[in-house]
This record gives sequence, C-alpha cells and structure tokens, in this order.
Amino acid sequence: MAGLFRPRRASEWATCAVAVLLIVLGLPLVIMGTELALLGGSLYYILAGIAIVAGGILMLRGSVAGALLYLLAWLLTWPWALWEVGFDGWALLPRLLGPTLIAVLVVLTIPVLRHLQKIAMAEKDIA
Repeated sequence: MAGLFRPRRASEWATCAVAVLLIVLGLPLVIMGTELALLGGSLYYILAGIAIVAGGILMLRGSVAGALLYLLAWLLTWPWALWEVGFDGWALLPRLLGPTLIAVLVVLTIPVLRHLQKIAMAEKDIA
C-alpha cells in the first residue's frame, strides 16, 4: 500500500475521519510535548504524539498496523497515567477519558482496515 486509500463507502470515510483525527490530535502532543521536555518535563507526550500521528498516517494508507499502533499507545498511557497521579480518579479522568473514547473509535475501524488490506492484496495478486 504505497499511497492513501480512496474511500468509497461511508465506513471508509469514517475510517479516514478517525485517521485524520489521530493526526490532528497527535501533532500538538509532539510539538507541545517537545516544549515540555525541553523544560524538564515528561517525554511521554512526544512519544505518544509520534505514535498517534504514525498510527493515523498508517490508517490513511489502509493499514491495520496504524490502528494497532494507536491501541498500543493507548494501552501504555494507562500505566503512565497511574504512575503520574496514582489512583486519584479526578486526576486520571483527563489523562484517560479522551484517549479511551478515541480507542473505541479506532477499534471500530479495524474491520474496515482489514477489508481494505484484503482488497489491496487481491489487486496486488492480479497485477
């Protein structure tokens, strides 16, 4: 899958929208996370931002790996959040609610991405 996939169905457009959302949310994490790290803060935001942007780009290319990369970043966010604030529910809420809601959307894109990969493999076999 060299380029971006061309959405045809509503589910493919929704998958594109989720991928773009990841990129749009990940870029500020990279930029502001870099500023924070330069001030002596956590590297988490840079690493998570890079993973989220890369996941969005891979999803735009029709790859399930992009969704899995986001889900890995989301999974690693949990121990980071617990390490940072402990079990304080109000402090955990802003660190985990948004990423978890996005993780639900990303999980819903996996069947579409699998279908796109099957189509790409079939087209590759024909060529």
